[in-house]
Amino acid sequence: MAGSPFAWIDEQARARRRAGLVRTLRPRPADSPLLDLASNDYLGLARHPEITEAAAEAARAWGGGATGSRLVTGSTELHAELERELAEFCGFEAALVFSSGYAANLAAVTALAPHGSLIVSDAGNHASLIDGCRLARGTTQVVAHAEPDAVRKALGTHPGHAVVVSDTVFSVDGDAAPLAGLAAACRASGAALVVDDAHGLGVLGDGGRGAPHAAGLAGTPDVVATVTLSKSFGSQGGAVLGPAPVIDHLVNAARTFIFDTGLAPAAAGAALAALRLLRREPERAARARAVATALHERLTAEGLEAVRPDAAVVSVRAPSPEQAVRWAADCREAGLAVGCFRPPSVPDGISRLRLTARADLSDGQLDRAVHVISEARR
Repeated sequence: MAGSPFAWIDEQARARRRAGLVRTLRPRPADSPLLDLASNDYLGLARHPEITEAAAEAARAWGGGATGSRLVTGSTELHAELERELAEFCGFEAALVFSSGYAANLAAVTALAPHGSLIVSDAGNHASLIDGCRLARGTTQVVAHAEPDAVRKALGTHPGHAVVVSDTVFSVDGDAAPLAGLAAACRASGAALVVDDAHGLGVLGDGGRGAPHAAGLAGTPDVVATVTLSKSFGSQGGAVLGPAPVIDHLVNAARTFIFDTGLAPAAAGAALAALRLLRREPERAARARAVATALHERLTAEGLEAVRPDAAVVSVRAPSPEQAVRWAADCREAGLAVGCFRPPSVPDGISRLRLTARADLSDGQLDRAVHVISEARR
C-alpha cells in the first residue's frame, strides 16, 4: 500500500520545529486580562460602544451576511455610503470596498498590471502585494527597500505600461515609504503608483486621512491607494481608492471583487461609524503617533534596539527566532500581549517583537508595557 500523500508535511513540520518557526493558534477570550500591544487597533475603536452598536444595528437591518457577491446581492446602500464617505475623507475620487485588505491588494495589482506590463515592487512589501505581483500577468521586478532611485532605474528598462507598488508604512519595522520620491520616479516614466495605506489610514495625515493625503498624492490621476478597515477603523474589510475610471475597471476586471462574497453589513456599519467618529475626534491620530514615539524613546532608554516609528508600529529587534518567541511568551506571562515576527514573515530574516501603539493607551499603561518588555528581555 502506498504511503500517505501528505507524508511530506511531517518533514516540513520537523524542519519548522528545528528552526524555531512553529506557529500555533491561540484563541483569546472576550475579556482578556492582557494589556494589548499586539493588535492593529491603532485608534482603540474595536470595542468602542459607538462602533459595536453600529455593527449590531447594521446586522439587524441588513442581516448577518452580504448574501452574495457585490455584483449580485452583496452591495447594499450601506456599502455605497461607506465608499462615498471613505473616498471623500481620504481625498480620492472614488472607492470600492472589498471583503479584506488582502483582497483589495490582490485586486489592485492584478487588475492594473496586465500582460506586457512591468510591476516594480519594494523588497519590504506586505505579502498581499507580493501575492498580487505573483498572480498578475505582468512581469515583476523587486527593487531595494525604500529606494526611489532603484525604482527609477527599473522603470527605465521598460518602455511600456508600468506600475510601482509599495506599502506607505511597512508593517514589520513601521518605517514610511518615500512617497514623494516614488511619485516623481513614476511621473518621469509615465508609470502608475499603487500604495497600500493599511498602516497609514487613521494615523498619518490631517486627522488620520492617510499617507497619500499627507504627501499631496490623494486624488491625483496616476495614484491608487488601498486601505484596510481592520486596523484604525476597528472593523474588517478593505478598499481601493482612486480615479473613477480605475474603480469602474476594478468592478469589471478584479476577480477578488467579482467572485467574492461582499463585506458583511456589520463590518461595513462598524467601519462607517469609525470613520465618522474619527472625523469628530481627529486628535486620535496624533495620539497614536505620540504613543508610538514614547514607546520608542522609553525602550531605547532601556538599552533595547528599537526602530524609530514613522506611524504606530514599533519594532524591537531580537537575537534569534527562538529568543523572540521566548521573549514574547515571557511578556504574555507578565500580562502583556506583543507581536512576534520571525522568518518568513520578515523579509530581512531578523526576528523582532512588533508593538502597536494605541491612541487609548494611558501613560501608566505605557510605563507598565516598557517595564515588562525590558524585564522580560533581561
